[in-house]
Amino acid sequence: MRKNKKFNHLGRTTSHRKAMLSNMANSLIFHKRISTTLAKAKALRLYVEPLITKSKNDTTHYRRLVFSLLKSKTAVSELFREVAVKVGQRPGGYTRILKTGNRQGDNAEMCIIELVDFNDNMLKDTDAKKPARRSRRGGNKKATAIETTTVDNAVAEVEAPVANVKAAETKISEPETEAKKVIKKEVKPKEVKKEEKK
Repeated sequence: MRKNKKFNHLGRTTSHRKAMLSNMANSLIFHKRISTTLAKAKALRLYVEPLITKSKNDTTHYRRLVFSLLKSKTAVSELFREVAVKVGQRPGGYTRILKTGNRQGDNAEMCIIELVDFNDNMLKDTDAKKPARRSRRGGNKKATAIETTTVDNAVAEVEAPVANVKAAETKISEPETEAKKVIKKEVKPKEVKKEEKK
């Protein structure tokens, strides 16, 4: 009976399956994306993601554990030096599977499996589409009151120098306007004033 055996056997013996997944994991680490069938990609995801998690902690013990599965020193060093540095902040989900249609010969579902942090095009899209932070309806009222007071204080600090500058500008401009009025009164001849009255 096949109970509680959730992984896909992929129609291979245990040794063949382990060797194939090890080779595919090496290729994914070196090339950052590979094209394969959907079933193999899902099996590879289960194989590679724990290795990437182990690579975040760069110790001799973890390097030996990863080497026992990858069987390649260059792949291990690549994983611990380059991949772990980029993936450090991510709490999981290091790979992405993109379906690419069916294979012509046997109609198998094909896909691309890639490391998420190494696809620059998709990273640019996510940065551009980041939504504005939304507040929840039933939030903490005390916290919002404190935030509004701090915002009001900050606005007051910014507006105070602006008000001082405006006051200084009005003081400077008042004498100028009075002088202009005096000049206009002196320049206007009496005949023009009479015509204006009519």
